[in-house]
Amino acid sequence: MNHPLPDEIRLNENKSELKLVYGSGTKNLAAEFLRVYSPSAEVRGHAPGQEVLQTGKQNVTITGLEPIGHYALKISFSDGHDSGLYDWDYLYQLAHEYDTMWSDYLRRLAAAGASRLPATESETTGKHTCTSSGGCSKH
Repeated sequence: MNHPLPDEIRLNENKSELKLVYGSGTKNLAAEFLRVYSPSAEVRGHAPGQEVLQTGKQNVTITGLEPIGHYALKISFSDGHDSGLYDWDYLYQLAHEYDTMWSDYLRRLAAAGASRLPATESETTGKHTCTSSGGCSKH
């Protein structure tokens, strides 16, 4: 697609938002949004229809930004996720289709009866106890 590269990339002070400055204006992307739309196979799956709905990511922050060559940005998150490479075209799409994509995510979350809030150690799902670090144990 060859969308323009951002002129500037900045992380806000509390690491909850990435600011992308383009000639056409500034776009702010929440860490949660970037995390739930990670381009990794863990999120997107390996083929259409294998996408995994990301839940409990409301409090996730960005822990690292690393340029990958001249084509992408690797973003690391506080929940340990760091396998997605956000190429410049995909970042541009996220920045310019934010409203539509965020609404779609909230709709899918509601349809699944899932939450943006992270699970706590005391919450249980069926016969499993899940912690905020992502580990689950059977009872």
